[in-house]
This record gives sequence, structure tokens and C-alpha cells, in this order.
Amino acid sequence: MTRKPYPQSSDPTELRINRILDPAYPLSRDDVVWMLGYIKKKVADDDPSLLDLSQPRLMQNFLSFAEAAMALIQRRHASDQEAERLREWLKQAAYGIIPKR
Repeated sequence: MTRKPYPQSSDPTELRINRILDPAYPLSRDDVVWMLGYIKKKVADDDPSLLDLSQPRLMQNFLSFAEAAMALIQRRHASDQEAERLREWLKQAAYGIIPKR
């Protein structure tokens, strides 16, 4: 099964998010820190897209954000499985904030 490329954007932030969430891209610690910072800024800025999310969904976003942050703190060895888990947590933490993929 071939993977369809994500739509390209001229927005550098969207390009970076797409790259970070792309399973073919080698995820780095800096990428995870950047994405967590991006999510934190959106929440702190009261991004209007968050108003459309239910309380249970917001709790799931928070849980995923916390899981990604804790994985970053406890990280010893990078593996493909860990990178996939981190990507999924980042995707779930940014649900409703980033364009649907």
C-alpha cells in the first residue's frame, strides 16, 4: 500500500507539523519539543478552534500532551516504536488545533 503524501502548504509552520507527523521522517528531540511548544502556545493564546472541542476531547488532548512530555523526560534510547508512539501522542495532543490529516 502506497502512502499518499500530505498536501503541501506554503505555511512553514504547517510544513513542519506535517514533517514531524510523517512516519517516514526521523523524529528528533527538537521536533518533539517544538511541537509541544506549539501546542502550548495555541492553548495559551486561547485558539478559537479549541472552543469546538468537548471536555472529554480536551482531556484526551491533555493526556496525550502529558504522555509526550513525560516520554521526552524519561527517554533513554530512541526506537522506531517510541517515535511512532510520540507521533501519535503529538497528533492526539494537537487534535483540533492542527488541520486534519
